[in-house]
Amino acid sequence: MTIASRRAWATIDLNALRKNLTRVRSLCPTSKIYPVIKSNAYGHGVAEAAAAVKNSHTNIAGYGVATVDEAISLRELDPELPILLLNGFMTAEELKECLHLRVEPVVHSDYQVQLIEALFTDEILGDQRKFWIKYNTGMNRLGMDRELSRESYLKLLGFPGTELVLMSHLACADDPDNEKFAGFTHQQLNDLLSLRGELVASSHRDVPSSMAASAGILHWPDSHLDIVRPGVMLYGSSPMANETGEELGLQAVMTLSSRLITIRTLQAGDSIGYGATYVCDRETKVGTVSIGYGDGYPRSAENGTPVIVKTAAGNTRTRLIGRVSMDMITIDLTGIDDVQIDDEVVLWGDGLCADEVARSTGTISYELFCKVTSRVPFEYKN
Repeated sequence: MTIASRRAWATIDLNALRKNLTRVRSLCPTSKIYPVIKSNAYGHGVAEAAAAVKNSHTNIAGYGVATVDEAISLRELDPELPILLLNGFMTAEELKECLHLRVEPVVHSDYQVQLIEALFTDEILGDQRKFWIKYNTGMNRLGMDRELSRESYLKLLGFPGTELVLMSHLACADDPDNEKFAGFTHQQLNDLLSLRGELVASSHRDVPSSMAASAGILHWPDSHLDIVRPGVMLYGSSPMANETGEELGLQAVMTLSSRLITIRTLQAGDSIGYGATYVCDRETKVGTVSIGYGDGYPRSAENGTPVIVKTAAGNTRTRLIGRVSMDMITIDLTGIDDVQIDDEVVLWGDGLCADEVARSTGTISYELFCKVTSRVPFEYKN
């Protein structure tokens, strides 16, 4: 049997993930933490990520996922910790499944409240259950208006054994230096706190509340409240408009690597790749790297997108030249005298922040991570 050489691979540093979780705890010392591991832990591997955060030195209160299928799969991996279902349920069957699996669904619409009322009226349910009532403070994706949120909270609180969390989501927290966005964020938080005050007065109980995801955790301490929901910052990338994960002191979790499969020298005037998008302005040493959009490296990457070449002499930062194809990219090796075939090339990760690469490709690091394809094997460290 012929064993193929490793042409592209992703290294997942679980110790870095745990360190980023520790950073969340340092910023939110009194808040409960629900790490968000939706979309296969932002492309990093949900089983491995769940185990890493659960077995870290930082206590977590539960996990966050987006879909019912994700919640079912995660419950098979971990029969113990609570699971927050961010997108909620759509049908009575999904609601029953959530209750059976001890999943905590977000309630963001009146039809969900009606489904809960109908089920609780028709059946005797003895177990504890928990719902997150989502108040739309301006994001305008999911969530109920103020009056419906208040009514729904108090209505569901009337069913014995029902625990509730009041939640919302910040829309513009990624750019705190923008006066308009900062004002919008303050207004969202004030709206949530105002409704919480009404509910405390009406129910004569504490009202656990949650507002902050990664951007709120990093830059809006007043939004931390009782529960935080860290997402992309766990994976070493930034949710902020003008700061990278590296600048925020986060550690890269995914390093995407490939290798050089050929090296050639081109002359001034020679073009490279489909569409001749790069024309050499001088004698240029060019390397072909065994990765492309078939592996998840974005076709939209522009000439000049940074990469790192690792040689015996050390690591050298260089750049993409030529259009990305399905299986290959081309990079500038001019001046890297000791470079050889089979040397490793880092596309993002350790030493090259994914946020910086994302800027050169017209996207965000979240999408880079999630689009790495199945033909890239993953290796887990620590």
